[in-house]
This record gives sequence, structure tokens and C-alpha cells, in this order.
Amino acid sequence: MEARVDPRLQGQRPPRAVVIGAGLGGLAAAMRLGAKGYHVTVLDRLDTPGGRGGAITTGGFRFDLGPTIVTVPQVFRELWAACGRDFDAEVTLRPLDPFYEIRWPDGSRLAPRADAAAMRAEVARLSPGDLAGYDRFLRDSAARYRFGFENLGRRPMHRLRDLLAALPTFALLRADRSVYGHAARRVRDERLRMALSFHPLFIGGDPFRVTSMYILVSHLEAAFGVHSAIGGVAAIAQAMARVIAAQGGSLRLGEEADEVLVRGGRAAGVRTLAGEVLKAEIVVSNADAGHTYSRLLRKLHRGRWTDAHLASRRWSMGLFVWHFGTRGTRGMWRDVGQHTILNGPRYRGLVEDIFTRGRLAPDMSLYVHRPAVTDPTVAPPDGDSFYALSPVPHLGHADPVDWTAEAGPYRQRVQAVLEAGLLPGLGRHVAESLVFTPETFRDRYLSPLGAGFSIEPRILQSAWFRPHNISEELPGLYLVGAGTHPGAGLPGVVASAEVLARLVPDARHAAARAAPAGAAG
Repeated sequence: MEARVDPRLQGQRPPRAVVIGAGLGGLAAAMRLGAKGYHVTVLDRLDTPGGRGGAITTGGFRFDLGPTIVTVPQVFRELWAACGRDFDAEVTLRPLDPFYEIRWPDGSRLAPRADAAAMRAEVARLSPGDLAGYDRFLRDSAARYRFGFENLGRRPMHRLRDLLAALPTFALLRADRSVYGHAARRVRDERLRMALSFHPLFIGGDPFRVTSMYILVSHLEAAFGVHSAIGGVAAIAQAMARVIAAQGGSLRLGEEADEVLVRGGRAAGVRTLAGEVLKAEIVVSNADAGHTYSRLLRKLHRGRWTDAHLASRRWSMGLFVWHFGTRGTRGMWRDVGQHTILNGPRYRGLVEDIFTRGRLAPDMSLYVHRPAVTDPTVAPPDGDSFYALSPVPHLGHADPVDWTAEAGPYRQRVQAVLEAGLLPGLGRHVAESLVFTPETFRDRYLSPLGAGFSIEPRILQSAWFRPHNISEELPGLYLVGAGTHPGAGLPGVVASAEVLARLVPDARHAAARAAPAGAAG
């Protein structure tokens, strides 16, 4: 069953919408707009949909480029349902148990589990004296989920009164406290404090400074589990593209938006880098909010999101990602699951090097993804596909890392850490290799400063303080994706499209504005 167009629009030209960027947020936005009766065109400079959630296939290996897990599958199911379709009929998710494994240099491990009793047993094994504190932490996490995700995260936050109404609850929940600070008040073991506080790193935040509202991730895992998509997140992106096509929309890959056009004080379309004009009643940008305002609206006088204001923001860290394929390893490393967090000797000090000092530290912690555990199609029959991700400074620090010189040596250091602590003998089996640095993120995804997750989600850069979903600078322009409300991560960027759907007028009202857009150019 497909979404129906308002019968009052029969015989009329559907209002047009242009979506800039085919990341998960942009694709979700296009689906929502198509369900509301718009004729949608999606532009993306890359050759495949998905943005950072895409994939590259080379030498028989598929490398998943960005997000690797699905923690709140109902946001996708609700998105598909809004389009009159069934997500589970089009995408296959596999629940993981354990979700991932955390390893420390002393040999200790923690494997978060789907079953509550099994998870409590894991905590008791690691630090029996902290079990009561862990239980309390989970209750805290659930309270923040109900308020932070189901309430604030799925509704618009562009009006100051929305922020003011939320302040008493922010105060009650101690949103001023950091994620790590909250974990430290509940448990004493430093390893467990790390295990309960590292999650903000996967949305670009410093756990020692990001608001404790983000402990809600622990509830997401406990309540909804952790899932892997067969075909990777790229398969979800491809399925989204098929829905858009079925709605009558179009996805134009290899085409970059250069400018948002303005007519009569409103967004009126997009000019591509090749000079083509696409007229539209509304424009949605899934490009990074910094790029949207500094580049796509460069000719517009801006009141809030000026270049100076953008430069004063705190941006998320950069990412060094080594994608590699191995041969002859399918039966090796049997104790290495799909997701492993390999801790270095420092936690707080390493985070400070990355976020505050802006230096490439001599040590590292790694997130290692091995998708062949649940999806053998990612590699040849005897092989594996991996990525090892290391948080590193973004390019905006006073003495930025010269990745032209450092990428090779740093990749070798990553390999040495993997061989010593996780994948012995790795070097003999590497058959394909691909490296992404912050410079890659800057050039491939147009991410300001090469930041991996746009603006860092600190308390004064979250909710109302982030770039709004409805542009403060230009009527008719909307923003989705990691750089706007509610923020980065798969649930966040998909939820940003849900917020968009609450803000965008339905097709019947938008059609009344067609005349001004028709004169754009």
C-alpha cells in the first residue's frame, strides 16, 4: 500500500521539494515529504545513497562507511508506515546478543546483553559492589529517554518558549551534569564508569562535558536491543531510495547543490554546481548545518548563523577509520564478535587530547566492526571485512594534524594495536585497505573542520541551541540530519525528518505558494 495524495490536489501539479543530500536524514525527509504529497527531488554529490551510512565495494569486500548498528528500529518502522509500507518486508534486521564487547588493557571484559538478568550478571562479574548503582543508573537512563528522546527529540524545538518550558525538567534531571559525571555518581569502578559513559563518542560528544541527558542511550540498548542490518546500513539507504522512487520522487546522484535560491524572501529552489536551476516550494538541507549556512546561503545576509558564529561553535571530534579486508580468516579470531571496543591505557586523558588539546595522542582506543559475523556477504567466503575507528582531533585546532604525512604511520599504529590486543597475525592476511581521515570527511562529506558528527552536542549546543529544523535565516528552508535537532546517530537523524514532517505544510497548502517559486532563478 502506498501513501495517498490529497484528493483536493487531483489535476494540479504537486508542489515541489528539493532535498539537498541523500544521507539517512535526507532520505527520511524525502520519504516524509512524498507521503505528504510533494514531488521530491533529492540531490547528492556522491554516486550512492546513504551519505555517511553508505558503503564502498572493492576487491570483493563491502566496507560499511559509517553507522553499523540500529538501536531504535521503531523509528524506521514508523517512517515506513507513514509511507504506507512495511519496513520489515523490505529490510532484514538481526538482533545482536551480546550487543558488543568492551575490552580493557588488564584483560577484563564486559559484554552488554539483551537479557536484563544476563546483563546484571555481567556487571556483577566486573564489579559486584556496583550492582545497586548500576540498577539506579538504568532507572536514571529510562527517565531521560522518556523526556529527552520521546518528548524533546521527536518534536520541534525552534521556539524559545519550548526551551523555557523544558528548563524545570532539565534542572530536575541534572542536565548540567556530564555523562561521565553522572556515571561516576552511581558506580565506583572506573571500567564500569567508562562502559556507562562512552556512548556520546558515537554522536561526536566528549563524555566528560556532554550533558547527562545522553545517558538515555543505555535505556535504548536495554529496552530495544542492538540490531544489525543485512547488507549494512547501506541496505537501509537503498530501501529508502526505492520508497522515494515508488512515491514518484527522483534521486539524482553525482550532482552537487551549490546555492539555495531566494525569491520573495523565501527559499525558491536550488542551483546545482553545474548551473542547473531546480525550482521548488520548499528546500530541505541534509548537508551539514555549517555547510548549509556558510556555503549554500553565502549570498544571504544571516542574522544568527553567521560565519563568525559558526566558527565559535564547538565541533565534534574527527575520525580516523581504517577499512580493511582479510583473506583466510573466516575461522580465525573466534572470540572477536561483530562489535568490539578496544580500550587504550587512558580514558579521560585521551579524550582531553582529542577534544581539548587537539593533539594526536601516542595511544588510542578503537571501535572494531566485523560484519561477517552476521552478514557473510560482506567478504569472499574465506575472508572478513573490518573497520577500525579511532577518534582523533578535528582540523580546526591551533596546530591541526597533517594527515597527508600522518595517515600512513597512524594506520600502521592502528594495525599494531589490533595485532597486539585483538587480531594476532593480522598483517599476513590484509588483502584490501582503505583509509578515511578527517580530511576525507571534509572533502567527501563537506563536513566543516572534518568533524565526524557536526556540532558537538553539549548542553548549550543541543535542542533550541542547535541550528533549528526550520531555518532561522530563510523561510521555506528546513534542516535535517546530524547538525540540527535532535542530533547525530541513526535514531537522531531519522527523528529529524519526523520533526520536519510536523513543520512542513501539507501539499495542499504548499501548492498555494507555487507562483513565487515559479519565478525563481
